[in-house]
Formats: sequence, structure tokens, C-alpha cells
Amino acid sequence: MTSATKTADQHSITVQQVRRWSALLGVLSAAVVLAVAEFFAVFISPASSPLLAAGSLVIDLAPSWLKDVTIALFGTNDKIVLLVCLAILVLIVAIAIGLLEFARPGWGVILLVFAGVVATIAVTTRAQATAAWPMPTVIGVVAGVLVLRLGMIRLRRWVQSVPTTAAAVARPGGAQRQSAAPNRVLAASRRDFLRIVGVTSIGAVLVGVGARVVNASATVVDAVRTALTLPAPTVAAPLIPASASLAVPGISPIITPNSDFYRIDTALVVPNIDADEWRLRITGMVENEIEISFAELLALPLIETAATLSCVSNVVGGDLVDNAMWLGYPIRDLLAKAKPLAGADMVLSRSIDGFSASTPLEVLQEEDRDSILAVGMNGEPLPREHGFPVRMVVPGLYGYVSATKWVVEMQVTRFADATAYWTDRGWSAMGPVKVQSRIDVPAQGTLVDAGTVAVAGVAWAPNTGVTGVEVRIDGGSWTDAQLATAISADTWVQWVYEWEATSGEHFIEVRATDAASSTQSGEPVPVAPDGAEGWHTISVQVA
Repeated sequence: MTSATKTADQHSITVQQVRRWSALLGVLSAAVVLAVAEFFAVFISPASSPLLAAGSLVIDLAPSWLKDVTIALFGTNDKIVLLVCLAILVLIVAIAIGLLEFARPGWGVILLVFAGVVATIAVTTRAQATAAWPMPTVIGVVAGVLVLRLGMIRLRRWVQSVPTTAAAVARPGGAQRQSAAPNRVLAASRRDFLRIVGVTSIGAVLVGVGARVVNASATVVDAVRTALTLPAPTVAAPLIPASASLAVPGISPIITPNSDFYRIDTALVVPNIDADEWRLRITGMVENEIEISFAELLALPLIETAATLSCVSNVVGGDLVDNAMWLGYPIRDLLAKAKPLAGADMVLSRSIDGFSASTPLEVLQEEDRDSILAVGMNGEPLPREHGFPVRMVVPGLYGYVSATKWVVEMQVTRFADATAYWTDRGWSAMGPVKVQSRIDVPAQGTLVDAGTVAVAGVAWAPNTGVTGVEVRIDGGSWTDAQLATAISADTWVQWVYEWEATSGEHFIEVRATDAASSTQSGEPVPVAPDGAEGWHTISVQVA
């Protein structure tokens, strides 16, 4: 084999390679779109990122049953799953763009622009979007189209130079001299193509990753939050008695650490809010519209209260429920200053990320319910993922109608005139928490030794309180469990039942009764539209 033939072989390209390079160009153009958009989003708003906006739009448009399934399968990892699915979808579309653009020039560009239009719609439909928000996506699409077109020109030039070289090499005699120039053209075409691929790839990675780091950075917010010293409560919560906690390994702690507290919300990325810039407005059917800053809120007489929060998507025996100590200002006192007008019966609270919740006005005005604008959680400022700088905490209502994080507005209105995020999707408008109980230990399917076995867990009926818990073994009679001392009617209570276990497989059920004499129903009810019902049941094997 002559050196000319070797050179031709070295720089030649097969049909399969053409397809792979075309697909790579599609992926690269999509990466450029996202990287450039992320870069310009740094200067406009982190939430104007097209990928994040598209993810938020998917969350908004997804049917309730799909959200329920996702939460049931993945729990608090649901947003990670969504981002992974979006990334896979973007990859598939990007590959299609590259293949189409090479096969039918111009059509890949059309598909890329169409994807950009969809992303722009997603960006502009965000609740807090401004006229400038589409700019990062538009600029990103323009950059992606340029990369796709320039890359394809160079790829075609490389492909078109292959037959010329091959023909020259095939001529008998003098092939090496005749093929030298075409070989140089072929090598130059190949270098030209690989150069744009390499440079663009490196640039997209550096710009995209750098911008994403800046956009996702919470350094300033975390620094402010860490340096923040919360004022002491004017009304402190009663000390938690030692008798509130049972010495049973594996039982849920009476106070859930912040790092373990469940998180379910619609924010794909946790908002970074400057506490100095935060404002809460009370608007709507009021005599006095109110605007309050974070500093002004901290200067008010704050109260400390323990409360159990739960998600309406929590299945029977699920873990989307936790208990914490909260610090905040009573919402009823702020509403009293605003003076709601006659006929108002609902407060529509809004988050900075566009989420909204419809809370009965009379619930927020109740004197015996500690509904607060919370600024602290378990002795420290709210973690960002739990609503920093301010969130709502309303004992006795599921979070979807009350626990608005990153709250910026409370509109006094009527249920007949306004709806909220989840009620627009078929969920009940009121959302009172149902009395519930859960078995923490032993765990489902556990193998235990015969003899005395501690069956233990927690029960809750916020704003009402739990007065009794009963356990049943293998469908027999219900037996009272021992209750720990309740912190308050707003929190869960631990319970334990000393079971004399015998060998074999056994089924254990639990039910609770609240202070209003309502006992859990054993009839299974799904989470939609207003919370699950049924007895938590586990099976264990006794050795």
C-alpha cells in the first residue's frame, strides 16, 4: 500500500461515521443553545434558563395522576428524575436535528428553531417572567443554528473530498504524485471539521457549566442566612418533656432534623432570594393593603410553635410528613391590620416561583391555631429549600393549600372568584389533614425473634390532637398502644405496643383516634383529591 493510499484511508469517512458525526453536531448545537442561554440568564434571571423553564412547564402541565405516581415512586427525588428525563429528551431531539440537517439541509435548523420556540413559550409562561426573559433562549438558538450550519458545511466538505482522493489514488502510475494535492484537501477538510467540533465543545462546556454554577450558586444567600441571628420569640414554645420521646430504636424522632424534613414543591430549582430585597404584600379585599419587609417582619413579636406538616400526596404509611419547631409571626395579626372586607373567605398566597395556595380565611384568623409566617425552623433561619426567607405554616391543613414557601403575596379574595395551583388540577379546595398513624418499627418484611417485640410509630391529627392509638395483630381485636406525651395538639405523637410475638408470619395494623373522637377509617382511599385514608398494615416474620 502506497503512502498516498494510507493517507486516503486515514482521512476517509464511512456512511456510519457520517451519521455519527451528524448526530454529534446536533447534540453540540443543542449544547450551545443551552450554554449560551445559561450565560445570558446570569444577567437577566436564573429562572429564565430554558431547560429549567421547560421543566417547570412540564410540572405544570403534567396530569395529577402522573405526579402522584412520580412522588410515590421517587419521593423527594422527583425533580432529579424529571431533569434526567428532560436531558434524555433533549439528547434524542438533538440527535434527530443533526441527522435531519445532513440528510435534508435546512430541516434540522427548522426543528432546532421549533424546539427554541417551545422553550421560549415555557420561559414566558412562568409567573414571574418579564419581557426580557425570552432573550437568553433566543440568543442561544441563534448561536446553536450557527454552529449547526457551520459544522455541517465542514462535514459535507470533508465527505465531498473523499471521492476525489479515492479516484486519484486509483489511477495506475504516478498515483502518489497525483493524489498529494487531493490528500491535502482531504486532510484540511477533516481538520477544519474537527477543529470546529473541538473548539465549540470546549467552549460550550466552559460557558454552560460556568453559567450554571453562577445561576445555581447560593453563596451570597447562604452567607446572609448563616450570618442571620433570629430574634428570641416573644412567646416561646413550652419545653419538650422527656416523656414525649419513647426509647424505641428506629422510631421517628419527635423533632425532625432540617436535613431530613421532607420537601415537596413545584420549584425545579430552589430560589435564591435576597432577604434584604424580599417583600410580602397583602392585597385584594382589604381596607388596608400592606407591604412588609424581612427586617420589619423580624421586628414584630414572634412566636415559637411546634407543628407537624404533611403532603396531601402522602400515602398511608408514607414518609411525606415531619415535625419541626417553627418561629414566626401570626398571620391573623397581619390580616387584622389589613382588615379583610365582608364577603372574603379565602387567602390566595403566592410564591416567587409561581406556586399558589388557597387557604380558608377563617382558618388563618383562628385564635387557637398558630398559623404563622415562619422565618425560623428548629432554632435556625429557614433552610433555602424550606422557604428562606419566609414561608407559611398552617397546622391542620395539607401543604398544598397552606404551606407556601418563598411567599411574596397574600391576596384576600373568595373561593368563588379565584383558584390555586393544585385546585386548578382537580384537588379539593380545603385540604384538612386527616387523622393518620404509621408503623415505624418493625419495618415491613422484617424478621424478628419470638418474644416481646416493640411495635412503634407516630400518629398525627394537627390542630385537633391524637387521643388514642390501637394496634391489631392478624385481624384480631384492637388493643390500646401506649402514647408518649404530646408536645401539643399540632404535632405528631409517638406510640408503642409491646407485642408478644409467636413464630410464623403475622400482619400488624394500626389506627388512631383524634380529640374530636374521629377514628381512622380502614376503607382504602387514594391520595387524590383530598388525602389518603386507610390503616397502615405491615407483615413480619417471627423466627
